[in-house]
Amino acid sequence: MTTIATPYYLIDKQKLLRNMEKIAYVRQASGAKALLALKCFATWSVFDLMRDYMDGTTSSSLNEVRLGREKFGGETHAYSVAYADHEIDEVVSHANKIIFNSIGQLERFADRATDIACGLRLNPQVSSSSFDLADPARPFSRLGEWDVAKVETVMDRVTGFMIHNNCENADFDLFDRMLGQIEERFGTLLSRVDWVSLGGGIHFTGDDYPIDAFCARLKAFAERYGVQVYLEPGEASITKSTTLEVTVLDTLFNGKNLAIVDSSIEAHMLDLLIYRETAKIEPNKGEHTYMVCGKSCLAGDIFGEFRFPAELKVGDRISVQDAAGYTMVKKNWFNGVKMPSIAVRELDGTVKVVREFGFDDYAASLS
Repeated sequence: MTTIATPYYLIDKQKLLRNMEKIAYVRQASGAKALLALKCFATWSVFDLMRDYMDGTTSSSLNEVRLGREKFGGETHAYSVAYADHEIDEVVSHANKIIFNSIGQLERFADRATDIACGLRLNPQVSSSSFDLADPARPFSRLGEWDVAKVETVMDRVTGFMIHNNCENADFDLFDRMLGQIEERFGTLLSRVDWVSLGGGIHFTGDDYPIDAFCARLKAFAERYGVQVYLEPGEASITKSTTLEVTVLDTLFNGKNLAIVDSSIEAHMLDLLIYRETAKIEPNKGEHTYMVCGKSCLAGDIFGEFRFPAELKVGDRISVQDAAGYTMVKKNWFNGVKMPSIAVRELDGTVKVVREFGFDDYAASLS
Protein backbone atom coordinates (compact mmCIF):
# COMPACT_ATOMS: atom_id res chain seq x y z
CA MET A 1 0.00 0.00 0.00
CA THR A 2 2.77 2.46 0.85
CA THR A 3 4.23 1.93 -2.62
CA ILE A 4 1.23 3.62 -4.25
CA ALA A 5 1.85 7.34 -4.59
CA THR A 6 -0.74 9.54 -2.92
CA PRO A 7 -3.21 10.99 -3.37
CA TYR A 8 -5.47 8.15 -4.46
CA TYR A 9 -8.99 6.91 -3.93
CA LEU A 10 -9.04 3.34 -2.63
CA ILE A 11 -12.22 1.37 -3.33
CA ASP A 12 -12.55 -1.73 -1.17
CA LYS A 13 -14.66 -4.35 -2.94
CA GLN A 14 -15.29 -6.28 0.28
CA LYS A 15 -16.88 -3.19 1.84
CA LEU A 16 -18.71 -2.45 -1.39
CA LEU A 17 -20.06 -6.00 -1.36
CA ARG A 18 -21.78 -5.41 1.99
CA ASN A 19 -23.87 -2.66 0.41
CA MET A 20 -24.56 -4.78 -2.66
CA GLU A 21 -25.83 -7.67 -0.52
CA LYS A 22 -28.25 -5.34 1.28
CA ILE A 23 -29.49 -4.01 -2.05
CA ALA A 24 -29.99 -7.56 -3.29
CA TYR A 25 -31.99 -8.33 -0.14
CA VAL A 26 -34.26 -5.34 -0.72
CA ARG A 27 -34.79 -6.36 -4.34
CA GLN A 28 -35.78 -9.87 -3.32
CA ALA A 29 -37.95 -8.95 -0.32
CA SER A 30 -39.77 -5.95 -1.81
CA GLY A 31 -39.86 -6.67 -5.53
CA ALA A 32 -38.29 -3.28 -6.22
CA LYS A 33 -35.56 -2.87 -8.82
CA ALA A 34 -32.36 -0.98 -8.04
CA LEU A 35 -30.51 1.32 -10.44
CA LEU A 36 -27.11 2.82 -9.67
CA ALA A 37 -27.28 6.64 -9.71
CA LEU A 38 -24.29 7.55 -11.85
CA LYS A 39 -24.44 11.21 -10.74
CA CYS A 40 -23.09 9.99 -7.39
CA PHE A 41 -20.70 7.24 -8.42
CA ALA A 42 -19.58 6.28 -11.92
CA THR A 43 -16.24 4.55 -11.40
CA TRP A 44 -16.78 1.76 -13.87
CA SER A 45 -13.78 -0.28 -12.76
CA VAL A 46 -15.97 -1.88 -10.08
CA PHE A 47 -19.10 -2.31 -12.19
CA ASP A 48 -18.09 -5.96 -12.66
CA LEU A 49 -19.08 -6.52 -9.02
CA MET A 50 -22.03 -4.13 -8.82
CA ARG A 51 -23.90 -5.35 -11.90
CA ASP A 52 -24.46 -8.73 -10.27
CA TYR A 53 -26.50 -7.10 -7.50
CA MET A 54 -28.31 -4.27 -9.31
CA ASP A 55 -30.66 -3.95 -12.27
CA GLY A 56 -28.91 -1.18 -14.18
CA THR A 57 -28.22 2.53 -14.01
CA THR A 58 -29.95 5.89 -14.02
CA SER A 59 -28.38 9.01 -15.46
CA SER A 60 -28.53 12.78 -15.54
CA SER A 61 -26.93 13.48 -18.92
CA LEU A 62 -26.06 12.04 -22.31
CA ASN A 63 -22.58 11.08 -21.15
CA GLU A 64 -23.93 9.23 -18.13
CA VAL A 65 -26.59 7.31 -20.03
CA ARG A 66 -24.00 6.20 -22.57
CA LEU A 67 -21.62 5.15 -19.80
CA GLY A 68 -24.39 3.16 -18.16
CA ARG A 69 -25.23 1.36 -21.37
CA GLU A 70 -21.64 0.61 -22.37
CA LYS A 71 -20.03 -0.11 -19.00
CA PHE A 72 -22.80 -1.43 -16.72
CA GLY A 73 -25.56 -2.90 -18.87
CA GLY A 74 -28.97 -3.98 -17.64
CA GLU A 75 -31.72 -1.38 -17.64
CA THR A 76 -30.64 2.12 -18.57
CA HIS A 77 -32.86 4.99 -17.47
CA ALA A 78 -32.22 8.39 -18.98
CA TYR A 79 -33.13 11.58 -17.13
CA SER A 80 -32.03 15.16 -17.53
CA VAL A 81 -33.29 18.47 -16.23
CA ALA A 82 -33.40 19.51 -19.90
CA TYR A 83 -32.38 17.78 -23.12
CA ALA A 84 -30.99 19.68 -26.09
CA ASP A 85 -32.37 19.02 -29.54
CA HIS A 86 -28.99 17.87 -30.85
CA GLU A 87 -28.57 15.17 -28.17
CA ILE A 88 -32.02 13.64 -27.71
CA ASP A 89 -31.68 11.00 -30.44
CA GLU A 90 -28.41 9.70 -29.03
CA VAL A 91 -29.86 9.65 -25.52
CA VAL A 92 -32.79 7.56 -26.73
CA SER A 93 -30.45 5.17 -28.54
CA HIS A 94 -28.78 4.24 -25.23
CA ALA A 95 -31.88 4.09 -23.00
CA ASN A 96 -34.62 1.65 -22.02
CA LYS A 97 -36.65 4.40 -20.40
CA ILE A 98 -36.47 8.18 -20.72
CA ILE A 99 -37.81 10.42 -17.99
CA PHE A 100 -38.66 14.00 -18.87
CA ASN A 101 -38.36 16.73 -16.26
CA SER A 102 -41.28 18.81 -17.53
CA ILE A 103 -44.39 18.57 -19.63
CA GLY A 104 -42.73 20.96 -22.07
CA GLN A 105 -39.81 18.58 -22.61
CA LEU A 106 -42.19 15.63 -22.87
CA GLU A 107 -44.28 17.33 -25.55
CA ARG A 108 -41.17 18.43 -27.43
CA PHE A 109 -39.35 15.11 -27.53
CA ALA A 110 -41.76 12.22 -26.83
CA ASP A 111 -42.30 11.61 -30.55
CA ARG A 112 -38.55 10.97 -30.88
CA ALA A 113 -38.68 8.33 -28.15
CA THR A 114 -41.54 6.14 -29.37
CA ASP A 115 -39.51 2.92 -29.16
CA ILE A 116 -38.81 3.18 -25.42
CA ALA A 117 -40.89 3.86 -22.32
CA CYS A 118 -41.44 7.52 -21.46
CA GLY A 119 -41.86 8.88 -17.96
CA LEU A 120 -42.31 12.23 -16.24
CA ARG A 121 -40.75 13.60 -13.08
CA LEU A 122 -43.21 14.61 -10.37
CA ASN A 123 -42.42 17.06 -7.57
CA PRO A 124 -44.41 16.40 -4.37
CA GLN A 125 -43.16 19.72 -2.92
CA VAL A 126 -41.87 17.99 0.20
CA SER A 127 -38.41 16.55 0.81
CA SER A 128 -35.99 15.42 3.50
CA SER A 129 -33.21 17.80 2.50
CA SER A 130 -31.68 20.01 5.16
CA PHE A 131 -29.78 22.03 2.54
CA ASP A 132 -31.64 24.57 0.44
CA LEU A 133 -28.98 24.13 -2.22
CA ALA A 134 -29.92 20.45 -2.67
CA ASP A 135 -33.63 20.61 -1.87
CA PRO A 136 -35.69 19.48 -4.89
CA ALA A 137 -38.81 20.83 -3.19
CA ARG A 138 -37.40 24.33 -2.59
CA PRO A 139 -39.62 27.27 -3.62
CA PHE A 140 -39.78 27.79 -7.38
CA SER A 141 -38.06 24.44 -7.97
CA ARG A 142 -37.48 23.53 -11.60
CA LEU A 143 -37.31 19.82 -10.76
CA GLY A 144 -40.47 18.11 -11.92
CA GLU A 145 -44.19 18.80 -12.31
CA TRP A 146 -46.48 19.24 -9.31
CA ASP A 147 -49.86 20.26 -10.81
CA VAL A 148 -52.04 17.13 -11.03
CA ALA A 149 -54.45 18.75 -13.47
CA LYS A 150 -51.63 19.55 -15.90
CA VAL A 151 -50.18 16.06 -15.63
CA GLU A 152 -53.62 14.62 -16.37
CA THR A 153 -53.43 16.16 -19.86
CA VAL A 154 -50.39 14.06 -20.84
CA MET A 155 -51.19 10.75 -19.20
CA ASP A 156 -51.59 9.11 -22.59
CA ARG A 157 -47.90 9.81 -23.30
CA VAL A 158 -46.27 8.39 -20.16
CA THR A 159 -45.95 4.91 -18.68
CA GLY A 160 -44.32 5.88 -15.41
CA PHE A 161 -43.12 8.54 -12.99
CA MET A 162 -39.92 9.44 -11.21
CA ILE A 163 -40.16 11.11 -7.79
CA HIS A 164 -36.92 12.10 -6.09
CA ASN A 165 -37.45 13.83 -2.75
CA ASN A 166 -35.25 11.87 -0.35
CA CYS A 167 -31.89 13.45 0.41
CA GLU A 168 -29.48 11.77 2.84
CA ASN A 169 -32.55 10.30 4.51
CA ALA A 170 -31.69 7.64 7.09
CA ASP A 171 -35.04 8.04 8.88
CA PHE A 172 -37.50 5.35 7.79
CA ASP A 173 -40.43 7.05 9.55
CA LEU A 174 -39.77 10.22 7.56
CA PHE A 175 -39.56 8.21 4.33
CA ASP A 176 -42.86 6.53 5.23
CA ARG A 177 -44.61 9.83 5.97
CA MET A 178 -43.39 11.47 2.78
CA LEU A 179 -44.42 8.49 0.69
CA GLY A 180 -47.87 8.79 2.28
CA GLN A 181 -47.98 12.44 1.21
CA ILE A 182 -47.03 11.39 -2.31
CA GLU A 183 -49.89 8.91 -2.32
CA GLU A 184 -52.35 11.54 -1.11
CA ARG A 185 -51.25 13.99 -3.76
CA PHE A 186 -50.67 11.76 -6.77
CA GLY A 187 -52.61 8.59 -5.98
CA THR A 188 -55.05 9.02 -8.85
CA LEU A 189 -52.11 9.22 -11.25
CA LEU A 190 -50.01 6.43 -9.77
CA SER A 191 -52.63 3.79 -10.41
CA ARG A 192 -52.61 4.63 -14.13
CA VAL A 193 -48.94 3.93 -14.84
CA ASP A 194 -46.78 0.81 -14.99
CA TRP A 195 -43.75 1.90 -12.97
CA VAL A 196 -42.68 4.46 -10.36
CA SER A 197 -39.13 5.37 -9.44
CA LEU A 198 -38.76 6.69 -5.90
CA GLY A 199 -35.30 8.05 -6.69
CA GLY A 200 -32.27 7.93 -4.43
CA GLY A 201 -31.18 9.51 -1.17
CA ILE A 202 -32.62 6.69 1.00
CA HIS A 203 -29.86 5.34 3.24
CA PHE A 204 -31.32 1.86 3.56
CA THR A 205 -27.89 0.21 3.55
CA GLY A 206 -26.88 2.10 6.68
CA ASP A 207 -26.32 0.45 10.04
CA ASP A 208 -29.50 -0.30 12.02
CA TYR A 209 -31.84 0.81 9.21
CA PRO A 210 -35.19 -1.08 9.57
CA ILE A 211 -34.74 -2.81 6.25
CA ASP A 212 -37.64 -5.25 6.63
CA ALA A 213 -40.10 -2.45 7.35
CA PHE A 214 -38.71 -0.61 4.33
CA CYS A 215 -39.21 -3.66 2.12
CA ALA A 216 -42.76 -4.15 3.38
CA ARG A 217 -43.61 -0.51 2.67
CA LEU A 218 -42.25 -0.72 -0.87
CA LYS A 219 -44.10 -3.96 -1.55
CA ALA A 220 -47.39 -2.55 -0.23
CA PHE A 221 -46.96 0.56 -2.38
CA ALA A 222 -46.30 -1.53 -5.48
CA GLU A 223 -49.31 -3.76 -4.86
CA ARG A 224 -51.65 -0.88 -4.08
CA TYR A 225 -50.99 0.87 -7.38
CA GLY A 226 -50.01 -2.10 -9.51
CA VAL A 227 -46.60 -0.66 -10.39
CA GLN A 228 -43.00 -1.79 -10.63
CA VAL A 229 -41.07 0.23 -8.06
CA TYR A 230 -37.56 1.42 -8.84
CA LEU A 231 -34.96 2.72 -6.39
CA GLU A 232 -31.96 4.79 -7.48
CA PRO A 233 -29.33 4.29 -4.77
CA GLY A 234 -26.23 6.42 -5.11
CA GLU A 235 -24.67 6.91 -1.67
CA ALA A 236 -26.51 3.84 -0.43
CA SER A 237 -24.61 1.77 -2.99
CA ILE A 238 -21.12 2.88 -2.06
CA THR A 239 -21.27 4.21 1.51
CA LYS A 240 -18.19 3.42 3.63
CA SER A 241 -16.53 1.56 0.75
CA THR A 242 -13.79 4.03 -0.21
CA THR A 243 -11.05 6.16 1.31
CA LEU A 244 -8.98 9.05 -0.01
CA GLU A 245 -5.37 8.30 0.86
CA VAL A 246 -3.19 11.37 1.41
CA THR A 247 0.26 12.26 2.72
CA VAL A 248 1.34 15.05 5.06
CA LEU A 249 3.55 17.53 3.19
CA ASP A 250 4.12 20.11 5.92
CA THR A 251 3.18 20.97 9.49
CA LEU A 252 3.08 24.37 11.15
CA PHE A 253 1.57 26.17 14.11
CA ASN A 254 -0.48 29.32 13.64
CA GLY A 255 -2.58 29.35 16.79
CA LYS A 256 -3.49 25.74 15.97
CA ASN A 257 -1.46 22.80 14.78
CA LEU A 258 -1.86 22.53 11.00
CA ALA A 259 -1.05 19.65 8.68
CA ILE A 260 -1.00 20.27 4.93
CA VAL A 261 -1.65 17.22 2.77
CA ASP A 262 -1.20 16.48 -0.93
CA SER A 263 -4.90 16.74 -1.70
CA SER A 264 -7.65 19.34 -1.72
CA ILE A 265 -11.34 19.41 -0.87
CA GLU A 266 -11.84 21.99 -3.63
CA ALA A 267 -10.47 19.55 -6.17
CA HIS A 268 -11.04 16.07 -4.71
CA MET A 269 -13.94 16.19 -2.21
CA LEU A 270 -15.90 19.16 -3.44
CA ASP A 271 -19.09 18.45 -1.51
CA LEU A 272 -17.25 19.13 1.74
CA LEU A 273 -16.70 22.68 0.53
CA ILE A 274 -20.14 23.15 -1.02
CA TYR A 275 -22.03 22.01 2.08
CA ARG A 276 -19.49 23.25 4.64
CA GLU A 277 -19.02 19.76 6.03
CA THR A 278 -16.07 18.09 7.73
CA ALA A 279 -14.31 15.04 6.38
CA LYS A 280 -14.28 11.76 8.30
CA ILE A 281 -11.01 10.46 9.70
CA GLU A 282 -10.98 7.43 11.98
CA PRO A 283 -10.49 6.69 14.78
CA ASN A 284 -10.18 10.47 15.44
CA LYS A 285 -8.78 9.83 18.92
CA GLY A 286 -5.63 10.86 20.71
CA GLU A 287 -3.93 13.75 22.48
CA HIS A 288 -2.75 15.62 19.39
CA THR A 289 -5.21 17.82 17.50
CA TYR A 290 -4.52 19.03 13.97
CA MET A 291 -6.41 21.00 11.40
CA VAL A 292 -5.87 18.99 8.21
CA CYS A 293 -5.60 21.35 5.25
CA GLY A 294 -5.54 20.95 1.50
CA LYS A 295 -2.68 22.19 -0.65
CA SER A 296 -4.62 24.51 -2.97
CA CYS A 297 -4.47 28.29 -2.65
CA LEU A 298 -8.08 28.47 -1.44
CA ALA A 299 -7.98 29.71 2.16
CA GLY A 300 -10.91 27.52 3.15
CA ASP A 301 -9.43 24.34 1.70
CA ILE A 302 -9.71 22.48 5.01
CA PHE A 303 -10.69 18.87 5.66
CA GLY A 304 -11.43 19.58 9.34
CA GLU A 305 -9.92 19.23 12.80
CA PHE A 306 -9.03 15.76 14.02
CA ARG A 307 -7.28 14.01 16.89
CA PHE A 308 -4.28 11.74 16.41
CA PRO A 309 -2.40 9.46 18.83
CA ALA A 310 0.98 10.99 17.92
CA GLU A 311 2.33 14.21 16.49
CA LEU A 312 2.01 14.33 12.71
CA LYS A 313 5.17 14.63 10.69
CA VAL A 314 6.03 15.04 7.02
CA GLY A 315 5.46 11.76 5.20
CA ASP A 316 2.70 10.44 7.46
CA ARG A 317 -0.27 8.89 5.66
CA ILE A 318 -3.88 9.80 6.47
CA SER A 319 -7.00 7.96 5.28
CA VAL A 320 -10.07 10.11 4.68
CA GLN A 321 -13.10 7.87 5.13
CA ASP A 322 -16.29 7.49 3.09
CA ALA A 323 -14.81 9.14 0.02
CA ALA A 324 -16.74 7.53 -2.85
CA GLY A 325 -19.93 9.52 -3.31
CA TYR A 326 -19.84 12.76 -5.29
CA THR A 327 -16.02 12.81 -5.27
CA MET A 328 -14.64 11.05 -8.34
CA VAL A 329 -17.55 12.37 -10.42
CA LYS A 330 -16.72 15.94 -9.32
CA LYS A 331 -12.92 15.93 -9.12
CA ASN A 332 -11.31 18.78 -11.01
CA TRP A 333 -7.98 20.35 -11.90
CA PHE A 334 -8.18 23.48 -9.70
CA ASN A 335 -4.66 24.89 -9.22
CA GLY A 336 -3.41 22.01 -11.36
CA VAL A 337 -3.27 19.96 -8.16
CA LYS A 338 -2.43 16.35 -8.94
CA MET A 339 -5.56 14.30 -9.62
CA PRO A 340 -5.85 11.31 -7.27
CA SER A 341 -5.26 7.93 -8.84
CA ILE A 342 -8.00 5.31 -8.46
CA ALA A 343 -7.09 2.00 -6.81
CA VAL A 344 -9.21 -1.06 -6.07
CA ARG A 345 -8.78 -3.62 -3.32
CA GLU A 346 -10.09 -6.86 -4.78
CA LEU A 347 -12.08 -9.43 -2.82
CA ASP A 348 -8.89 -11.47 -2.32
CA GLY A 349 -7.17 -8.47 -0.70
CA THR A 350 -4.85 -7.55 -3.56
CA VAL A 351 -4.69 -3.87 -4.47
CA LYS A 352 -4.24 -2.56 -7.99
CA VAL A 353 -4.13 0.93 -9.44
CA VAL A 354 -6.73 1.09 -12.20
CA ARG A 355 -6.25 4.71 -13.28
CA GLU A 356 -3.58 7.36 -12.98
CA PHE A 357 -3.74 10.96 -14.16
CA GLY A 358 -0.89 13.11 -15.37
CA PHE A 359 0.01 16.33 -17.12
CA ASP A 360 -1.43 15.18 -20.43
CA ASP A 361 -4.85 14.74 -18.79
CA TYR A 362 -4.57 18.20 -17.24
CA ALA A 363 -3.60 19.81 -20.53
CA ALA A 364 -6.29 17.92 -22.45
CA SER A 365 -8.96 19.28 -20.11
CA LEU A 366 -8.06 22.80 -21.27
CA SER A 367 -7.46 24.21 -24.73
